[in-house]
Amino acid sequence: MVRLLRPFGRAVTYTRLLHLFIAIVWPSLWLFVQEAWWTWVAAALVLVPVGLVPAMRTVEGLQARLLLAGQRHDSESAGVVVAPSASWSDRGRLVVWLQARLLIGCVTSLFTVQLLMAAVDLAAAAFGMDTASGELLLLEGHDWWHVLLLPPALAALAATMVGSGRLITALAHRLLGPSPVERLAALEERTEQLLERTRIARELHDSIGHALTVAVVQAGAARAAGDPAFTDRALEAIEETGRAALEDLERVLGVLRESGPPVGGRPALTDAGRLLESARASGAEVDADMTGPLETVPGPVSREGYRILQEALTNVLRHAGAVPVRVRVAVDDGSLGLEVRNPFTGTASGSGRGSGLRGIRERAALLGGQAHTGPDRGDWRVRVELPLR
Repeated sequence: MVRLLRPFGRAVTYTRLLHLFIAIVWPSLWLFVQEAWWTWVAAALVLVPVGLVPAMRTVEGLQARLLLAGQRHDSESAGVVVAPSASWSDRGRLVVWLQARLLIGCVTSLFTVQLLMAAVDLAAAAFGMDTASGELLLLEGHDWWHVLLLPPALAALAATMVGSGRLITALAHRLLGPSPVERLAALEERTEQLLERTRIARELHDSIGHALTVAVVQAGAARAAGDPAFTDRALEAIEETGRAALEDLERVLGVLRESGPPVGGRPALTDAGRLLESARASGAEVDADMTGPLETVPGPVSREGYRILQEALTNVLRHAGAVPVRVRVAVDDGSLGLEVRNPFTGTASGSGRGSGLRGIRERAALLGGQAHTGPDRGDWRVRVELPLR
C-alpha cells in the first residue's frame, strides 16, 4: 500500500499533470470561441509548422526537464536535449512529440475531470446529497452502497494521473532525447575528457615523480657524504628541481581550472638540458648525445619526447641510483629516436609493470610510435621511436 501511494508524495507526479494541461490550454480557449469538433483537428494541424521551428525544441526540452523530470535546465543527465533542432529528423520527432502531447493531454484531462466528478457523485449519493452533473456515471437515488464504488473510482483516477505522467515522460525521452548524431558527439566529447584526464594524471606522475625522486636521491647522497660543499650542491639541486616541479604543477592545474589552453607552454625536448643537469646533480654520470634539429620537431612529439626522457631518467635514479647513464636523442629520416641506457641492477624496474614504463609505452603509441623497455646486453634500455609526421 505504501508503495502504491508513494508517487502521490512526489512533486513530479503533479508537475507532469501540469505539463499535460498546459498543452491543451490554447486549444480549449479556441473551443470556447468556436464550439466544433474540427477545432481540435485545426489545433493539431497548427502544431506541424510550429514543430518545424528549430527553437521550439529548446522550449519543449526546457519544459520537459523541469516539469517531467524535475531537473534544472542546466542538468546534463535528464535525457532530454535543449538544443535547437539541427536536422529534419529532429524537427520530425518534435512534430510527433507536439501531436502526442496534445492527444495525451486531451485524454488525460477528460478522464481526470470525469473520474473526479464521478467520485464526488458517489460520495454525495451515499450521504443522501444531490449529485453533480457528471457524465461518466449516472446515478439514481441515494443508496448507501454507492460508497462501495468510490474506491474503484479513486483508483482509476490515481492510475490515470500516474500512468499518463509516466507515459508522457517516456515519450519525452524518446522524442526529445538526443539523436544518433548527438549521442555520437556526446560520446566523443566524453572520450576527449577522459583522455584529457589521463594526460593530466600522466603529467603529474612524470613531473612530480621526477622531482621527488631527485630530491630523495640528493638528500640521501648528501647525508651519506658528510661534505658541506656537496650538501650545498645537493640542496641547490633540490631547490631547482622543486621549483621546476612547482611550475609543472601550476601548468597542469591550469588545465583543470580553465576550459581554454593550459597556463604557459609545456616543456619540450629543447628544454632537455635541465633534465640532464638534474640527473647529474643527483650523482648520475650522464653521457648525452643529442643530434639533429630538435627545434624542428613538431610540438606534440617534442613535448611527449621530453616526458618520456624525464620518466626514463626518473626510473634510473629510483631503481639504479647514481649510475652511468647514456642518453641518445636523434632526429633524422622523419623520425625521433630516443634511447636511455644504464647498468641493469636486476631490481623491480626490470619487471616492466610500473606505471612509469606503461606511461612511456602509452605516450609512444598515442603518437603512432613504438617503445621497447627491458634488459639488453647487461643494461636496462628504454628505446622509443616516434614518427614526425
